[in-house]
Amino acid sequence: MTRTLREMGIAAVAVYSDADRTSLHVRMADEAAYVGPSASAESYLRIDRILDAARKHGAEAIHPGYGFLSENADFAAACEDAGLVFIGPSAAAIRAMGSKTAARQVAIAGGAPVVPGTDHGVTAGEAGEFARTHGYPILLKAVAGGGGKGMRRVDSPSELESAFRNAASEAERSFRNAEIYVEKLIARPRHIEIQLLGDQHGNMVHLGERECSIQRRHQKVMEECPSPLVALHPEMRHAMGEAAIRAARAAGYYNAGTVEFLVDQDRRFYFLEMNTRLQVEHPVTELVTGLDLVKLQVEIAAGARLPFTQEEVTWRGSAIECRIYAEDPYNDFLPFPGKLTRLTRPLGPGIRLDACVYDGWTVPMEYDPLLAKLAVWAATREDATGRMIRALREYDVGGIRTNLGFFRQILEDAEFRAARLHTGFIEEFFERHRVPKPPEDLAAVAALAAALHTMSRTAQSEAPAASGVSPWLKSGRAGLLR
Repeated sequence: MTRTLREMGIAAVAVYSDADRTSLHVRMADEAAYVGPSASAESYLRIDRILDAARKHGAEAIHPGYGFLSENADFAAACEDAGLVFIGPSAAAIRAMGSKTAARQVAIAGGAPVVPGTDHGVTAGEAGEFARTHGYPILLKAVAGGGGKGMRRVDSPSELESAFRNAASEAERSFRNAEIYVEKLIARPRHIEIQLLGDQHGNMVHLGERECSIQRRHQKVMEECPSPLVALHPEMRHAMGEAAIRAARAAGYYNAGTVEFLVDQDRRFYFLEMNTRLQVEHPVTELVTGLDLVKLQVEIAAGARLPFTQEEVTWRGSAIECRIYAEDPYNDFLPFPGKLTRLTRPLGPGIRLDACVYDGWTVPMEYDPLLAKLAVWAATREDATGRMIRALREYDVGGIRTNLGFFRQILEDAEFRAARLHTGFIEEFFERHRVPKPPEDLAAVAALAAALHTMSRTAQSEAPAASGVSPWLKSGRAGLLR
């Protein structure tokens, strides 16, 4: 965000809490404003403090980012009332689409197919009645939710009461809204979303799809553009794009937004929800389309028209993003805050790293432990996968545990390579493999590489030379750079 604003000649003012006092976004900004203690309820969720900071620093517009108040209609309205431009949709559109149940009603009005479910918050008893009618399993979901918060799968009546209580409690902590609604669970769905962009003059386009099926605890951790499924069935892009635009138009939507769909095993798609903000995974769309979504957001908020039509949107190559977390994938993805004792970033063509860390920085305990978004681009999905594996091997973080090695194991998995993806992929991955922890120490990595190289040389000396592709390229075992 700050980089884009700087390229546009606009000064950036960062807000920060006690926990983020030394964060990279504060260092990079032209100015910074303190908004309160580490607890988000006393800082990043305080509308009054955010607006006060904007006034003190002479800001004319506010970009809400990814989380906290980014989908809060009251915040958007407060910005408008204070004479500040909210870089996002209108408060009315956020109210219409930010509530998951209200969004279902809007989607139905717009003619988009929806997953069977309720269009209002329910009690535990009403959720049980829905399950008796539609059958288990069901999903309990926060009305004001997102990012997997306030969501629980229920497979039987005996699980319902505790799951409902836990979902409501988490929803209250995360969104200050404990309301829960219920949906029928679709078996082994793919999660595919459509990026939308609309101006305030009635023009709207879609920028294609992202495959977001690799998830843990209902939260995305890896995304691709294009979806390998849609790439095989390009008519799906048109159909899903049109359905997304109809739903957004029904809400009077403008600026950037994402309509999320579940796709069943027969390639039928169902409206899931709309995120009324810029998504964490937007870099893969930018890499494939060549567009800067943040710049377009700012221009649209300033009243500009979209500078292109739907027919002028093009897609080139394949991009993959991995969300790098301070967590232990081999211990139920437990967060792992702490101080970074070393940091080596991946470099080279086709690599993009949106990071918030630096050597010596301490990952705070108070917030989501996302360290960086590592994205790569290549001409094909196969090449992008290879490039991501290489980048993950170069990326070294010391002092804490991360999911870097786990992503390498996912990318090397045969099911991932064959694009047989669904939202339960990670759970099944652990069931299919007794997954060892990858070596974290660089010396151990070097020793492993040397051992593989020795194996490769031995195998090549014992095997006859093949015509065409060299044996070392076919084996994929090891290569040596001199």
